[in-house]
Amino acid sequence: MDDVDRALIAQLQRDATQAYAVLGKAVGLSAAAAHDRVRKLRERGVIRHTTVDVDPAALGRGVLAFVMVDSSAWMGEASASFAAIPEIQEAHVIAGAAAVLVKVRTATTEQLQDVLRRLYAIEGVSGTQATIVLDTFFERPVSTD
Repeated sequence: MDDVDRALIAQLQRDATQAYAVLGKAVGLSAAAAHDRVRKLRERGVIRHTTVDVDPAALGRGVLAFVMVDSSAWMGEASASFAAIPEIQEAHVIAGAAAVLVKVRTATTEQLQDVLRRLYAIEGVSGTQATIVLDTFFERPVSTD
């Protein structure tokens, strides 16, 4: 990956709806060359998805919590069980006091409690510690630097 690829990624992270002509101009390429570079970044898996950033509260998902999941067994093969809970946005096997860290978005704390119940139904889960977010200062995409 070179500086032009990094610049393209930075532009796409700001606005993925830009036309290739606009992207190319921003990084010193023709529209066709910009399109070809973006295609290659997708093929190599550098660009995994093109998506839209939506306000969770506007969709009724205003409660954000991070949940540390304790376990009595290795959880590395449990990804499908976590993915089956639609309120979980992210799940990470971690090192430290807990086994898995999940990011959960729900409409209410009652729904969060239901997610916690469903987590306990996953084989090996022995406990949870939920931290509810009161305010988010910022979230940023991965830096291209």
